[in-house]
Amino acid sequence: MNQEKRKRLEAEGFEFGTVAEFLGLSEEESEMIELRLTLATQLRQQRLAHNLSQVALAKRLGSSQSRIAKMEAADASVSIDLLCRAYFALGIKHTELGCLIASQTDS
Repeated sequence: MNQEKRKRLEAEGFEFGTVAEFLGLSEEESEMIELRLTLATQLRQQRLAHNLSQVALAKRLGSSQSRIAKMEAADASVSIDLLCRAYFALGIKHTELGCLIASQTDS
């Protein structure tokens, strides 16, 4: 949002803040959300880099295509454990997974 628009909205009584402030999230909750989003985003990128469809990854994982779609959408019903298992099904080692997470959160 450009500064002029922001100033105009503030003059009209609108307030700006972070999502965490709006939702009343703790720092730990915010970090978990960021981790989930990073894992989901990187999972899709890694799946595509391995030239796999959601169906193919689901077969490797012993899951369903719809579950893979939920994983890539960072759905709250998907556990962090399952997200990590998907990476392992792609052949990504835990050290590589750590590097993927770190590179995404450092940028």
